[in-house]
Amino acid sequence: MDEPEGLFGAPATSSSRGQRSGAGSLAGNTHASAPLAVRMRPRTLDELVGQAQLRAPGSPLRQLIEGDQSMSLLLWGPPGTGKTTIAAILSQQTDRRFVEVSAVSAGVKEVRAAIDAARAELVNAQRETVLFVDEVHRFSKAQQDALLPGVENRWVTLVAATTENPFFSVISPLLSRSLLLRLESLTDDDVRRVLDQAITDERGLAGRFTVEPEALDHLVRLAGGDARRSLTYLEASAGAAAARGSDVVDLSTAVTAVDQAAVRYDRQGDQHYDVTSAFIKSIRGSDADAALHYLARMMEAGEDPRFIARRLVILASEDIGLADPTALTTAVAAAQAVQLIGMPEARLNLAQATIALAVAPKSNAVIKGIDAASADVRAGKIGPVPPHLRDAHYAGAKKIGHGKTYKYSHDEPYGVAEQQYAPDVVKDAEYYRPTGLGAEAAVKERWDRIRRLIRGGGPTPSR
Repeated sequence: MDEPEGLFGAPATSSSRGQRSGAGSLAGNTHASAPLAVRMRPRTLDELVGQAQLRAPGSPLRQLIEGDQSMSLLLWGPPGTGKTTIAAILSQQTDRRFVEVSAVSAGVKEVRAAIDAARAELVNAQRETVLFVDEVHRFSKAQQDALLPGVENRWVTLVAATTENPFFSVISPLLSRSLLLRLESLTDDDVRRVLDQAITDERGLAGRFTVEPEALDHLVRLAGGDARRSLTYLEASAGAAAARGSDVVDLSTAVTAVDQAAVRYDRQGDQHYDVTSAFIKSIRGSDADAALHYLARMMEAGEDPRFIARRLVILASEDIGLADPTALTTAVAAAQAVQLIGMPEARLNLAQATIALAVAPKSNAVIKGIDAASADVRAGKIGPVPPHLRDAHYAGAKKIGHGKTYKYSHDEPYGVAEQQYAPDVVKDAEYYRPTGLGAEAAVKERWDRIRRLIRGGGPTPSR
């Protein structure tokens, strides 16, 4: 699990597992040995980097904080974008007591205890409480239900953070009683500002180290829009420089200190769906380079290779079809290779299939055809099977006309018989409409001739 966030998600303290009380621990009264990301946590909304849409004058968040209003918040965004920081700022600037409940370790009992304590504080000391619930999507329905009395009666100002789509992971009553704020990933410029400030600020490195431009670029790139991660990497790099008696962080020091970027990808969260979606759309769009990028992100994050293979098999029919009849064979072969060989070697098979499908000609005629046919069936267009096509192998079938006028295709010229195959209600339907792309162009030419012959009239098909 990710550490509870501080500066745009910077780790708070190791004591944050379970329940933590007191605004000071999040509001800047941190000890010198605290992680850099904790020491550099913004103290006011104006110090927050990024999230301009939330900090704008007159924005709901600014009104909530500066107007000292009581309203619960649901903060949705990637790690390291400021969810915990916003809760801390709200607590500090409105002089509310701060209590954190971890959705990982707390149960219904702990949630109710926190709300009861907040209610007592409100009655006895006239002091409101900010109840911060990290990773609220991990709460069960019962646990989320336990939050409702505190929210409805405003015994607490709930600030719930989630990295997953709350419309799928948060119960409707809680959603309807909270102000939903969407946080965006930080840009590279945002992360650079965070690092520049940490290098010079007294709470940070206080100018004791010089970070060369190439090293700074490296840290920004590896951070991937996560300020917490960038500060963790900066602190590690400064520590590596100090260990060799230097006050200069150069590129080699940064590379040594930070072996490789932690891939921004959560197999259980939105990142899973977003990266998978981008992977499929890149193949569909014939961009093999982009497709390989997303494939690498999934594999580096430990995605199940069987899941990737299944997506390729589906795509081969959905987006390529008969424009390249070998696409499905390639995808199925890759799926079989994954089962036979396993990772890490099977990454080569997945990469080959990804490239092959990306550069293949595209056609969605298969999915459009079956979707159109299914739509007619669901609409009730399921007329009786024409008599000449019905089973005629049992005694008495001929007497009732089953199969009586059926034409055996192999006995007809070119193996195509003129007769009605579809029920009357859809006899003129044209579900499969091949494109003129790739190998499907030849299929289109032949299918047009066959369709006309089957339904009466038209030229004889070529062999």
